[in-house]
Amino acid sequence: MSKESKYKIIEKSILQDIKENRLKLGDQIPTEIELCKVFNTSRMTVNKAITSLVSRGYIKRISGKGSFVNKQFIEKSLKKIPRSFTEDMKSIGMVAGATLLEYKILRGVQLNEDIREKLQVTEDELVHFFSRLRTGDGIIFAISYDYVPCKTLATINPSKLEGSFFEYVKENNLEIGSATITITATLPTKEQKQFLKIDNEALLKVSHITELTDGRILEYIDTYYIGSMYSYKSYIDK
Repeated sequence: MSKESKYKIIEKSILQDIKENRLKLGDQIPTEIELCKVFNTSRMTVNKAITSLVSRGYIKRISGKGSFVNKQFIEKSLKKIPRSFTEDMKSIGMVAGATLLEYKILRGVQLNEDIREKLQVTEDELVHFFSRLRTGDGIIFAISYDYVPCKTLATINPSKLEGSFFEYVKENNLEIGSATITITATLPTKEQKQFLKIDNEALLKVSHITELTDGRILEYIDTYYIGSMYSYKSYIDK
C-alpha cells in the first residue's frame, strides 16, 4: 500500500473520531509516535495526515504541547420532522446560543415573490423577520435569516429569540410538523464573513419551509453553516 493511501486512512480515521464525538473540541489527539504504532507506518506519513487536517481547520498544533481538535463537526439528519439547532448542539454535548442581529416586521410587498409564495402570504400581510448568529459553547457555527407569517404567530418577544425558536413556538401551543429542505453550497457575503469570522470558506446554505401539524406555514428560513463544521445525512425508508 502506498504512503499516500496510508496517510489518507489516518486522516479519515481521525476525522471520523471527530465526527462521531470520540474526539471533542479541545481534545488532544494521539501523538505522532502513537499514531505510527497504531497504523504501523512512518512518522512522515502521520505528519502528512495531521498537516492536511491542520490545513482544513480541524486540528490545531501548539508548539511543545501537541495537536488538538480545533473544530467540532456536526452531522445533521434529514428527517420529516426537523431537528433544531439547539438539538444539534445537544447531540455533541454543547450548549446552543443565539445572538439576535436584527428583528423587524415587514409587509409581504417588501419580500421577493419567491419568499411570499413559500410563506403563502399576500403583499398586504405582515411577516416577522429576524436574523441570528448561532453558536455552540460560544463558538460560531452559522447565521440564519428567518421569516414567520404574523397570521401564524401573531407576536414574537424578541428577547426569546436569543434562545430556541422551536421551544418558543411550543410555548405558544403550536405543534411543529414537517419541513421541506433544500441544500446548496455558496460563498459568504462580505457581511457574513464579518459575522462568522471567516474568509472565503464555503458555506452550506440550508433553506427550509417548516409547517405546523395543522398545515399552516410556520417559517421559511435560510441558514448558512460554516461548511467545514456541518454535514447532512439522509435516511431513506425501504
